[in-house]
Amino acid sequence: MVKVIAIVGPTAVGKTELSLQLAQDLNAEVISGDSMQVYRHLNIGTAKIMPDEMRNIPHHLIDIRDVNQRFSVADFQTLAKQQIASISSRQRLPLVVGGTGFYLQSLTENLTLGNDQFDDESRRFRQQLQQYYADFGADKLWQRLNKIDSTAAASIPPQNIRRVIRAIEVTERSGVQFSQQYQEKSEFEFKLIGLTTDRKILYERINHRVDEMISAGLEQEARWLYTQNGTEFQAGKGIGYREFFKYFTKQQSLEETIAEIKQDSRHYAKRQLTWFRNKMDVEWFDLVTRKDSINEIENVCLHWLQE
Repeated sequence: MVKVIAIVGPTAVGKTELSLQLAQDLNAEVISGDSMQVYRHLNIGTAKIMPDEMRNIPHHLIDIRDVNQRFSVADFQTLAKQQIASISSRQRLPLVVGGTGFYLQSLTENLTLGNDQFDDESRRFRQQLQQYYADFGADKLWQRLNKIDSTAAASIPPQNIRRVIRAIEVTERSGVQFSQQYQEKSEFEFKLIGLTTDRKILYERINHRVDEMISAGLEQEARWLYTQNGTEFQAGKGIGYREFFKYFTKQQSLEETIAEIKQDSRHYAKRQLTWFRNKMDVEWFDLVTRKDSINEIENVCLHWLQE
């Protein structure tokens, strides 16, 4: 069975640096497990690794979509499986790195995701759900999900509109509850390495990272996305971009926008940690406070690979 290592965890805990070190030492290639780094031109707000930072290590599933294109969890699962098989065929270690919980879970647990074709019928149904949300609000939309799949509703907050709509879609179109998506036996075996740190330190690092993004030109990147009609696209829903749209339309100040990005980023980090801890079997390490070391993680990985 093909062995795969995945590095998971919230933003700003050192996943990229760890991935580079492990890739060098374990003869690995990196597969991005981030739902936003697939988009070309969105570099700053996604904390995307740049070619001159890759240390000649091949990276996959980065810059593979234009901002007006959809990228679903089913797309990720399919492409990631292809990359794992390809990397393994070259006698190298597949190393998945990212923080998008459901994407990683779909891969590691080989979830069957139902019919994910985005045809005219599904587009109309999604538009109906979006209109329902516009007419009646988040709570009513969530209650609609709760009636058909209470288990899924219990795990998705009403404010996560996109996820609520997705759960209703899958349930209605496949005839199988979103929460009952079953697993097929995977041809891959995964070792999940999680990075985390003290919550207060994590939030400080997130705030600092947002400040660095602002200095690097995040506003200009978000404005470019806005000019591409980004408010209508999946790419425009990403943290660091959607908050700026209200600034561009003079609904809030720059200071309020930056504060909102920091708050949304902290909330997302909390959700990431909750997802990985509750839904996935992860071995946790703290590199930020030096409680653990990269060498220690590397030894854990080597031991697992030799089992």
